[in-house]
Amino acid sequence: MSVAIIGAARQAYNDELHQLEHDLLEMASLAAAMVEDAAKALSRLDAELALNVIKRDDEVDIRDIAIEERCVRLLALQQPMAGDLRTIGTAMKMITDIERIGDLAVDIAKITLKIEKEYGEVGFIDLPRMADCALAMVREALQAYVHRDLERVKAVCERDEEVDDQYRALRGQIFQNMRERPDLVVSDGWLLLAIHHVERIADHAVNIAERVHFMVTGDFKQLTGE
Repeated sequence: MSVAIIGAARQAYNDELHQLEHDLLEMASLAAAMVEDAAKALSRLDAELALNVIKRDDEVDIRDIAIEERCVRLLALQQPMAGDLRTIGTAMKMITDIERIGDLAVDIAKITLKIEKEYGEVGFIDLPRMADCALAMVREALQAYVHRDLERVKAVCERDEEVDDQYRALRGQIFQNMRERPDLVVSDGWLLLAIHHVERIADHAVNIAERVHFMVTGDFKQLTGE
């Protein structure tokens, strides 16, 4: 096989890897936007925005399937080695977390509709602060992926405890509100589930960061505490 043919084949393969990264980041951008809008919908009890988030879930799911198919095709046809194999494997793992982040955004949007129907209240907790922190972790994890940046990986993992602390604080405030306002106990129960979903979004950001760490170093390990 001539050097020219080998070079052309490698260039085509590199183009495929570049397109894989592009598609993954597009999917992640959609999921992150869904989280942002779901948090806004809940904090404002905006049913119209919540419904809009729910409608966008199919788009994320379609991209999830398309990216997985691209990864399988690359693995089957190109038989990548070492670093390229980790890159493709990381992408396959990341889309699972990204798809779940989109699902959690939908779950939060559905909770918005339930609380709005119950005439509940959400303004007594600082939900936007917790959601902003979790969303920042997701975006930082994606930047770590783009730049193969282990410092960004570390930053994501360090912020996980911050979200956990906020979750515990908000949970305590909701419990207190349940005691003081038994008429809101149903909507407060839904609100408890919503902040748990936000906390899980942060956990998925950590998962993504850990995958990036593996992609860069070849060493997969848990980077946060229990």
